[in-house]
Amino acid sequence: MKTHLNVAIGQYSHRGRKQLNQDCHGSSVPAEPQLSTKGIALAIADGISSSDVSQVASQTSVKSFLEDYYCTSETWSVKTSAERVLQANNSWLYAQNHRNHEFRLNKDKGYVCTFSTLIFKSNTAYLFHVGDAQISRLGISETRDKTEVLTQQHRLWLSGDRSYLARALGIVQPLEIDYAELPLAYGDVFFLATDGVYEYVSEEFVSQTITANFNDLDLAAKNIAEHALGQGSEDNLTVQIARIEALPSGQSNEFLQRQNELPFPPELTARMTFDGYQVLRDLHKSSRSHVLLARDLLTQQKVVIKVPSTEGRHDRSYVERFLLEDWIANRLNNAHIVKSHKASAKRRYCYVVSEFVDGQTLAQWMVDNPTPSLDEVRSIVEQVAIGLQAFHRQEMLHQDLRPENIMIDVSGTAKIIDFGSAFVSGIEETRTSEMSQVMPGTAQFLAPEYFLGEFGSKQSDIYSLACIAYHMLSGRSPYGASVARALNRSAQHRLVYQSVLAAHRPLPAWVDLTLKKALQPDRFKRYSELSEFIQDLRKPNIKFIAQARPPLLERDPLVFWKGVSLIFGVVIIGLLYLNFN
Repeated sequence: MKTHLNVAIGQYSHRGRKQLNQDCHGSSVPAEPQLSTKGIALAIADGISSSDVSQVASQTSVKSFLEDYYCTSETWSVKTSAERVLQANNSWLYAQNHRNHEFRLNKDKGYVCTFSTLIFKSNTAYLFHVGDAQISRLGISETRDKTEVLTQQHRLWLSGDRSYLARALGIVQPLEIDYAELPLAYGDVFFLATDGVYEYVSEEFVSQTITANFNDLDLAAKNIAEHALGQGSEDNLTVQIARIEALPSGQSNEFLQRQNELPFPPELTARMTFDGYQVLRDLHKSSRSHVLLARDLLTQQKVVIKVPSTEGRHDRSYVERFLLEDWIANRLNNAHIVKSHKASAKRRYCYVVSEFVDGQTLAQWMVDNPTPSLDEVRSIVEQVAIGLQAFHRQEMLHQDLRPENIMIDVSGTAKIIDFGSAFVSGIEETRTSEMSQVMPGTAQFLAPEYFLGEFGSKQSDIYSLACIAYHMLSGRSPYGASVARALNRSAQHRLVYQSVLAAHRPLPAWVDLTLKKALQPDRFKRYSELSEFIQDLRKPNIKFIAQARPPLLERDPLVFWKGVSLIFGVVIIGLLYLNFN
């Protein structure tokens, strides 16, 4: 039976003995699909006492974080989403301080606050922290018998009783954020509090109060705050408690679960009509899928329908990756990526529909154009790179880039297709261990790190694209079949790059050096960005000019042979001299 993430939350905040409450807290428990893709968030902020406007900073930070975090891309990881929102919040507060002369000279009077947040997604807690609030995981569950403090105070002490915040929102640009990932277990209890609370209550009291008020965590939070007040706290009092009530099992992505519940379509044949489409003809059949050309009966548009193969329908992991293709296509809008087709009728079966690209695969184009010009190769590679950049901006990797997965339409536009092996950071965070990633792609164009069992990176897609460019220029692979056999780092270090230059195919030497860098077995020696690779493929990199300079024999044979003759002459004279003496 599938379960969903469920967290019980208790919260309380009070101004305490102060006239104004400069603390702020909040939480968000979204409905599906955001519960799966973004998770549950708690946030707590504490304004500094020396400022008359820091309550604005704390309120703005908590409210904007809980709103903006859920507006970030579903494909982004929690880390990317949260850090980008926090950096934006920090930039806004920093800008407000710099617009005011008094705040610019004295940050202690400006828009400054601490900020800590816990985000629960799938089976993991993600912690982000700056300032002196505290987050703890209590030792009161079946799996935890010891309380651990998960944050440290970003406070610089001048003496025993004098200190100031070394890190907080609004002080400096860019913001340095503490980050941690914690595996979750059923019953885990997290305790978040500002310094007006945790400095005046004991670990034992907190644990006992939460245990005693198991069914009312709001009351537990209030009792803990009031106890801190009774113990002499003179600061604002804010407490948040979160208890893990249930954890998701299996694939927790709601979209994939919902689509997976649909039945598989019957065998589709030409002239058949179903779900508002008329099948025209087969396009491709393989052990993975059946691809057909069809017409949308409402719009009369030609579309491509893809259904899981009969052999793969019993493989849950395969079906979910199959459905992920449509999920990805709906989140990318780029001229060089095939589009998902919006259905005109309600879908009754499990399949995916995409735009029909009237053209041919790059594999067939290469057969028809065995010796393309360098400009033709550049044009196709640059177009594919634009599509790949759209993937990378959304924290996705294609992972199966090869000539068969690139379409060239009648106008010469290149489009990336087939996302069945794609890596999506936001989705991978929801996967459980039994659904670990299998090796993606096709060996001939796959980056070497995949053969070591490592996860891919942007550099992996760059390798595949460079491998395609190399193949278009030479008709072969840069390392032959050796990459697939190099199953350890030592073997990969022994791989020897074969120059793309050939006597029958005049190419600039710097193009070869560009490809050589993009095709390094060690990913850290490759280009870090696609734009760098494309730039060097278009214009010679100054670093390559010296390396690309032809040898003296090619540049000036006469000077070369004169030099050789001179050396031989000196050697002969030396030998004669030794014989006569």
